Amino acid sequence: MSGTQARKNGTPYGDELKARREQAGLTQAELAALAFMTHTHIAHIEAGRRIPSLSDARRLDDALQTGGVFVRFLPDAKRRKVAKHFEAARELESQASMIREFGLTLIPGLLQTEAYMRAVFRAYFPVKSKQKLEEAVTTRLERAHILEDPLSPHLTALLDEAALRRPHGGLVAMAEQLRHIVALGERDRVRVHVLPYGVGCHALIESNLRLMWFEDMPPVAYTDGLHSGNLIDEEAVVLQCQTSYDLALGDALSHEKSLALLREIAEEYEHEHRSTGMA
Repeated sequence: MSGTQARKNGTPYGDELKARREQAGLTQAELAALAFMTHTHIAHIEAGRRIPSLSDARRLDDALQTGGVFVRFLPDAKRRKVAKHFEAARELESQASMIREFGLTLIPGLLQTEAYMRAVFRAYFPVKSKQKLEEAVTTRLERAHILEDPLSPHLTALLDEAALRRPHGGLVAMAEQLRHIVALGERDRVRVHVLPYGVGCHALIESNLRLMWFEDMPPVAYTDGLHSGNLIDEEAVVLQCQTSYDLALGDALSHEKSLALLREIAEEYEHEHRSTGMA
């Protein structure tokens, strides 16, 4: 099942939404107003570039009075749960027009390869069952489908060098992970900046951070820690988070120099693999 063309009984989600909207005599803008969504988000769903979140689907059902059709129409993978503290941030993620990520010790989830995320999930405590592990991997891979749109959301990834140097999943998996980020950066899908070790302390040294902007609502920030997360919408605090991000970004390498460093570290992993035979 494709993440960008969700199907049930052979009918694309976007086609179903368009047909029911037109049957109700509504434009995309009118439906967006009724469902408390943006016109752009409705257009993305109808074009197959987005799958709505569960809350989006409920609002569409309410607006079109379809009795739960759009909730039931969601692919099973979309309804698999993430950690409770991340649920709200995940729903906002699919609506964001711009996202800025900071990874202190881990590559941010939207950029993770399957091998990398499997290694990360296996390290969690309590240990995930095989079924829960597969569900977590599927859910995270589904999230990354928003990057298939060539323009939106605009994504900036600020990475501490520490996130690049710890070989999660082994040498081969880590080289693959870094080359994946390079590929996204080379086609201008993601703007990448690395904070090298030489910077020392920086404004984001204490936490991962995600900033999200939207077309029709104020920006929010999200920070996470061990078995916890915090979605921040208080304007003053979000502004402080933005300022910290900007300060750290000012200490980082340029996009081109960051991609060069990622290639260099990937080559180091590959060379060590060839020399030692270690995976």
